[in-house]
Amino acid sequence: MDNFQEFEQPMGPQKSSGDIISHAFEMYKGVFLYALLAMVIYIVASIFIRALTGFDSMALSEEMRSSRGNFSGIDFWAIPNLGIYSGLSGLLGILITPLFVGIIYMANKYNFKQHLDVSDLFIGYRQNFVNILIYTVLFNIILGISFAMCVIPGFFVLPFFLLGYPILLFENASFSDALSKSFNIAKENYGVFLGASFLGLLISIAGIFLCGIGIIATMPFFIIVSYSTYCAYCGRPRPLHTPD
Repeated sequence: MDNFQEFEQPMGPQKSSGDIISHAFEMYKGVFLYALLAMVIYIVASIFIRALTGFDSMALSEEMRSSRGNFSGIDFWAIPNLGIYSGLSGLLGILITPLFVGIIYMANKYNFKQHLDVSDLFIGYRQNFVNILIYTVLFNIILGISFAMCVIPGFFVLPFFLLGYPILLFENASFSDALSKSFNIAKENYGVFLGASFLGLLISIAGIFLCGIGIIATMPFFIIVSYSTYCAYCGRPRPLHTPD
């Protein structure tokens, strides 16, 4: 597979949070149905895991009610198969990530007015798969620790990872190079990255207010924000040749 050459002159949004979010909206409209498909695949896989493990979410809800908001008071050992379910769900979250990387690829194709195909959604499983998985594990660990520290630190750490997946896809980079480049660009432009990531995250979780199920339609928006931010700071990537 050819290495991807340097990019065209920037043809994306301006380097501002507002332009990045606006550009992301335009891209999201073009790939919305495919993003929805990715979420449906994820949800179906999650339901299958729950059925396979016999995990009872009602038991967890009952424990949370009985603890009256005291997280430390929840008896997790009393919840059948919680450990197995949590482990498999975490593994699913890692293995499904290349599917969402595929949404970035499709956004770029849409940006070039190219024909979109369902198979495009799975490019992350054919290209740079291992580095995507390792990056995801590190991303989840660091972000999980950050949000566990009274939630707020997570919002300030998130911008440093904003460009990671586009770099992995368009530059075929290693996980360490993706981490380093994303961190360095975000560090130099932190205000814009913070604004874009915060707004993108708010929009992504906004669907939870639409009877909860609306989050299926909004959750993938954040990944498009990462693509638009990449276009703003690295230039619009050239069209990629899909691996066989």
